[in-house]
Amino acid sequence: MAGLYIHIPFCHSKCIYCDFYSMPRAEAAEAYIDAVVAEWRMRRGELSEPISTMYIGGGTPSIIPARLLRRLVENIAPENLTEFTIEANPEDITPEWVKAIKDLGIDRVSIGIQSFSDAELKAINRRHTGDDAETALSILRRGGIDNISGDLIYGLPGQTPGSWQESLDRLVATGVEHISAYSLSFEPGTRLYAMLTTGKVKEADEDTVNEMYHRLTDTLRNAGYIHYEISNFARPGRQSRHNSSYWDFTPYLGLGTAAHSFDGKVRRANRTGVKAYISDIMSGKTFFDIENETADSLYNDYVITALRTAEGIDKRQFVSLFGAVALDSLLASAHRFIASGNIIETPSSLFIAEASFLISDAILVELIH
Repeated sequence: MAGLYIHIPFCHSKCIYCDFYSMPRAEAAEAYIDAVVAEWRMRRGELSEPISTMYIGGGTPSIIPARLLRRLVENIAPENLTEFTIEANPEDITPEWVKAIKDLGIDRVSIGIQSFSDAELKAINRRHTGDDAETALSILRRGGIDNISGDLIYGLPGQTPGSWQESLDRLVATGVEHISAYSLSFEPGTRLYAMLTTGKVKEADEDTVNEMYHRLTDTLRNAGYIHYEISNFARPGRQSRHNSSYWDFTPYLGLGTAAHSFDGKVRRANRTGVKAYISDIMSGKTFFDIENETADSLYNDYVITALRTAEGIDKRQFVSLFGAVALDSLLASAHRFIASGNIIETPSSLFIAEASFLISDAILVELIH
């Protein structure tokens, strides 16, 4: 099976922490949607496997008019999808919008909440309030969406372990099927990074982040969620099928500016920039930054992505891909982490302990080539 991702780069405004390609307006939305449809027609034969999941992300896909979303979906969406997700922000969710996406066959919504604290939301330039988020979740549920994912961020400016706990409790109380929770990162080129370097904000200290992480895992475990990937939690059977494809080497095709694709051997990245992307596609050209996977890069990608998940590395699959000698070498590199309990080895698998997910980057750098 394979996945299909479509990038919608438009936003109402740019969040200060965001380093994804997006623009705080949607004037070119109509021409952009036409270009994405044209790209699909040029590239739909790249994947040899049938597409089973589709994900419309961004940016903020909920910003585009319903008629353009319909044009996009009716011209692209394959039949027999097992999961069809769209990202949305709380301020865009109305009963009319929910009906429109339901009519298009979209059955999963990922909503960017980030916090239920109005002060924390204001500090990162979000447009909604905590009450707005709860209202949006209620509208989704009443509109018949029974697979909802909510995003939260910990380590925000001004956030405390107590306010983080309040956000967790409020989201869990809504009954969402899936929660993605990310530690705030200060990415070069973002407004947040500039504020950090000029002393306008401070990075949360390590002890505070650790406490927030353990509150996260304890709260969601007690609420019945499965911690199936470093930043992702789901009620049983509600793991994101599409996002899991990124972690288990399932091929996927990415459409739109700055979108990425992977066919199992070659990674492609589309041109970044709406105007350049539209110009290329509408003149019949595709532009890719192409990375042919070397043996080492394929190995590294597999180790990094597999160890992001609770299932970890399947030894049998690893041997089929890289050989028994490579497995012996990996186990030798992992030995000290196994001895310390940071990595758990079973007869069939190798995975990072949940309590050690926060230091996974330091572990992974010791395991890759």
